Amino acid sequence: MIDVHFVPTPNGHKVSIMLEETGVAYRLIAYDMLGGDHLKPEFRRVNPNHRLPAILDHDPIGGGGVPFAVFESGAILLYLSDKAGGAFMPADPRRRSLAQQWLMWQMAGLGPMHGQAHHFIRYAPEGQDYGIARYGNEARRLLAVLDRRLGEAEYLAEEYSVADMATWPWVRATRAIALSLDPYPNIGRWFEAVGARPAVMRGTEVKNAPNLSSLRPTLTPEQWSNLFGENMLKGSEG
Repeated sequence: MIDVHFVPTPNGHKVSIMLEETGVAYRLIAYDMLGGDHLKPEFRRVNPNHRLPAILDHDPIGGGGVPFAVFESGAILLYLSDKAGGAFMPADPRRRSLAQQWLMWQMAGLGPMHGQAHHFIRYAPEGQDYGIARYGNEARRLLAVLDRRLGEAEYLAEEYSVADMATWPWVRATRAIALSLDPYPNIGRWFEAVGARPAVMRGTEVKNAPNLSSLRPTLTPEQWSNLFGENMLKGSEG
């Protein structure tokens, strides 16, 4: 059994999709990030970086009987692939490398840059014109990169892989910052195909509360502090 320390964000949905795709037994442990659950000392034993998702495998690879924690969503996908006998990592060396490359692209580019766009557009105080322009442009540039790749191949590694699972939830999240997929027809084709997979549907059933799904969520000072301010800093340092 795998415990999934979880919030329904794009990064969280990467993991729940992979678990549904592989059929590995798991249970979701829901966190209230607005309430600061991720800052509690006990969570540090699972993820020293205090970020979600993270997993705790009670029957880890290699056995030994000692539960094993994995943090960082990309690392979790690779771990789950290994646990499921190499599932969703191509056997062909070339395609395997492509899956790794596009997974790293998502982890280092698409996710962080779109995350910054979300922050400046949705959460930062009004008037952040430079941040909105900077990260909005980068978000669109990365979508153009993705669209070109998907014009060359049906999936990122030519076959469905962890790279698609990592990328798809972040593409879905473009609607939260009012980015249309209309200019990116290849993404649109791929997005519909991946979204039609039963495991993807099951893996994304858990959603955020309506307030957090709005373009400009309303946060109390305490909630802001738990996500972006002093409480977040103190929780990570303490």
